[in-house]
Amino acid sequence: MTFIDESIWPGKVFSGGWRRASGGDAGQVALGPIIDERQRDKIHGLVTSSVDAGARLAAGGTYEGLFYQPTVLADVEPAMPAYASEVFGPVAPVVRFSTVDEAAKLAADTEYGLSLGILTGDVMRGLDLARRIPTGIVHINDQTVDDAPNTPFGGLFASGTGARFGGTANLGAFTDTRWVTVRGEIAPYPF
Repeated sequence: MTFIDESIWPGKVFSGGWRRASGGDAGQVALGPIIDERQRDKIHGLVTSSVDAGARLAAGGTYEGLFYQPTVLADVEPAMPAYASEVFGPVAPVVRFSTVDEAAKLAADTEYGLSLGILTGDVMRGLDLARRIPTGIVHINDQTVDDAPNTPFGGLFASGTGARFGGTANLGAFTDTRWVTVRGEIAPYPF
C-alpha cells in the first residue's frame, strides 16, 4: 500500500516515474517474473477487481507470460481488494491522506503488518509515525525490499507466523536450547 499526502498527490501519481516504470524499456526496470501462473492470476485478479470497484488504473495492469507490468492503482479505498489483501506483486495501490493521524489510522487498520516504508524530510517525525503503525519491519527513507542474512525478517498479524528469521533470530526460530554437561570420567560423588 502506498499512502501519499493529498497536498502532493497530483505530482506523484501522475509523474513520469510511474509511467517510465510501467512502460519503459525492460532493460531499465529491474523486475523479474512472478513465481508461477497461479500467483500472476491472483495479482491480476486483485488489480482488475479493484478497478471494477472504482480504483483508477494509472499505469500497468497487464502481463506477458509471467512478467507483470509494474502497476499503479490510484483512488484506492479500504474496501477494495488491492487494499484489503497482500498483493505480493509489482502493484502499488495508492491512497490519499490529509493528516499524519489519518495516515497512521489507515496504515494500522489492517490485518497485515509485514513491512512499512516512510519517506520523509523529518526523520524524527518518521520514527514517531512508525511507532504508531504495527509492523515487523520499518524502513525510513529506504526501500522496503531490504533483506540481509544478519537481520531478522518477519511480520505481524496475518503477515507470516510472527517469527523472525535471519541473523541471530534463526537461533531461536530453528533450534531448541539444551543444557549438556560432559566430563571425561564419572565424577566421584560423596552420596
